[in-house]
Amino acid sequence: MKIVQEVSLISVGSFEESNDWSIIRSEIRDAISLIVHPPGTSSFTINPTKHGNGVKPIKEACTIALRDRYAWNLETRIQYATKSPGKVDATKVIDNHLFALEWETGNISSSHRSINKMLLGLLRGVFLGAALVLPSRKIYPYLTDRIGNYEELEPYFDVWRAVQLQEGFLAIFVIEHDRVDSNVPTLAKGTDGRALI
Repeated sequence: MKIVQEVSLISVGSFEESNDWSIIRSEIRDAISLIVHPPGTSSFTINPTKHGNGVKPIKEACTIALRDRYAWNLETRIQYATKSPGKVDATKVIDNHLFALEWETGNISSSHRSINKMLLGLLRGVFLGAALVLPSRKIYPYLTDRIGNYEELEPYFDVWRAVQLQEGFLAIFVIEHDRVDSNVPTLAKGTDGRALI
């Protein structure tokens, strides 16, 4: 799988120039590049069936790679609000803080919730940095119907950039397939992500 765009949505302080970010960015990029389909190939080919492919196995392939190769924690429960905003897909400990990664598997409302969850963690000082991975509009038609995607989220960037932070960093990675082939199997929802690495 490939990254077609990388955006620093929020960068307050020196984290973006830090060695920590350089390492984390490299780990995220590597985990995404390891996602292949069909299994045993060296690239990610998607069946172009309209809304025919699940997203969860793609996310799991990335998070499993982060856990197994780079010792990230998965499904991290974090309490930084009156009511927990839910688990974070993957986290990495940096000193006394966490870096959070969310991979979009829901609709555009879910994308908004993911950004807000990470922003709240930045505001509360729990996260030193965070990143959201989401599909491009090019892969969007082949995934679960109404999946959150970069082009649909982009008009709201100024709202999140207006949040006043003392320090914090939030990046967005936009991903898509390498190839299209109607002969490869579709990705079923709930398929074991390990099969995609």
